[in-house]
Amino acid sequence: MDIIKKRIEESIASKQALLNDTEVLDSVKATCDAIIDSYKNSGCIFFAGNGGSAADAQHLAAELVVRFYLNRKGLAAHALTVDTSILTACSNDFSFDDVFARQLEANAKLGDVFVGISTSGNSENVIRAVRKCNELGVKTIIFTGAKNGKLDDMGDIVIKVPSEDTPRIQEMHILLGHIICEIVEKEMAGI
Repeated sequence: MDIIKKRIEESIASKQALLNDTEVLDSVKATCDAIIDSYKNSGCIFFAGNGGSAADAQHLAAELVVRFYLNRKGLAAHALTVDTSILTACSNDFSFDDVFARQLEANAKLGDVFVGISTSGNSENVIRAVRKCNELGVKTIIFTGAKNGKLDDMGDIVIKVPSEDTPRIQEMHILLGHIICEIVEKEMAGI
């Protein structure tokens, strides 16, 4: 029982720190604005991450394509983590470090948005994706944790949640992702 209560208390504490972090809250607002602007200009949102962050990428893309709270028109979003043929071909023929950048090169265009999720802030394939986005004129949003990482200064918007513990970081990432989906959905549905 002790570990159960301890982890719940840690989760609550991390979210309280998040609630009081005005820089993160401002970055979330800026993220909503960037995604809404992209959608209003026929853009697409691309998501990527590794491990649990790959699952978060897929989860958030699904919320936009299918629905969050509202039955509304689908919104263009893709998780770059789901096509096993592309992932394995790119890893085999080039490098796993290029799996997201290669897909962005093929599919992203000026006015789109890339959301890179990395709890460490040092995922090489996300770093290369951001570099590719810079070449393409694609806006970049980074979700990361409190430790300093290479991605900290690379994104147009960086959401650096106040924790160094991977499970707490992931919990905050999906919480903020859900909030972003709710705000974007309401705006795009005209509510």
